[in-house]
Amino acid sequence: MDVTYEATRREITTDQGVIRYHEAGAQNDAVLLLLHGSGPGVNGWRNFRGNLEFFAQTHHTYIIEFPGFGVSDPVEGHPVLTAGASVIRFMDALKIPSAAMIGNSMGGVVGINLAIKHPDRVEKLVTIGGVGPNLFSSSPSEGIRLLQEFTDSPDRDKLLRWLNSMVYDPAVITDELIEERWEAANDPAAQKTAAMMYGSKAFAMMQQFMANSDTPPYWAMMHKVKCPTLLTWGRDDRVSPPDMSLAPMRLIPDAELHIFPKSGHWVMIEAKDAFEATVRAFLTR
Repeated sequence: MDVTYEATRREITTDQGVIRYHEAGAQNDAVLLLLHGSGPGVNGWRNFRGNLEFFAQTHHTYIIEFPGFGVSDPVEGHPVLTAGASVIRFMDALKIPSAAMIGNSMGGVVGINLAIKHPDRVEKLVTIGGVGPNLFSSSPSEGIRLLQEFTDSPDRDKLLRWLNSMVYDPAVITDELIEERWEAANDPAAQKTAAMMYGSKAFAMMQQFMANSDTPPYWAMMHKVKCPTLLTWGRDDRVSPPDMSLAPMRLIPDAELHIFPKSGHWVMIEAKDAFEATVRAFLTR
């Protein structure tokens, strides 16, 4: 199976621009969507390129590139909301009635929101950190504070500090990864998206909005998630500390939690083999 970047990349035109994606796996297999996270230089390929071949052995697997991260065409609106809308547009365009989904960090929040608002489209859901409120740990967490510092005034040293907060093993942060992320983080669309999500002014405005809003936060609605859900977490996650997992574990009716040792925010990279085996068992159960 050829799962290189060039061999798997695709694009499809929707009524709100082009959505780019990667595709691998047999056409008659069950569909699996991989939903990426946020942060400097992120995209779907960088999050999941190491996992695509494994999941394509059992599922027709798609890595979706969300609008506003420098790959798919940008659209107006908050990145979490436009990401969710793009998943529905993508599924409609490819005539995918429903699918299993794996979401890393922000991608997990996107998956949770889809499962709440479009329960018929989400068959099973796997999240990787990022879902739920900080119950005991400080908010913003160490990793989010470092992300805010980079977003407000980007430089390579701040990028490196943030990247190191993402992992348990600093050896994961190679010179190649730093250069790749730094180059991608300078994309104008990606910078605009980052400012909307993590700039200190935008963050303060969001906190004020939430304090005055009559609408409950998404995590307070997680009891509406009806699909089987696997919450995965790194025990040493400094971006989404593990106490965040307690609310979704309790509120989602059919949820289970797996915490991986010696792993930070990128469980699918740092605990690759254990993560893949755990998720496959869940998806094929």
